[in-house]
Amino acid sequence: MNEETLNLSLRSFLKRVGINCQREIEMGVRQALEDGKLQGDETLPVKVTLEFGPLDAPFVIEGEISLE
Repeated sequence: MNEETLNLSLRSFLKRVGINCQREIEMGVRQALEDGKLQGDETLPVKVTLEFGPLDAPFVIEGEISLE
């Protein structure tokens, strides 16, 4: 295994994940605000699930996103 190749590939994947997740969350929040589903001062729960071939079970990260 080439550590540098793994590192570069992993960083590229995580960058795509981060950019796409941020865009989806921002669009979802804006739409929910327009639809009146959010007031704009909430703290929203968020969860990311990573499924990766060799893992026996999904890896889950949970947190919160504050709007104000």
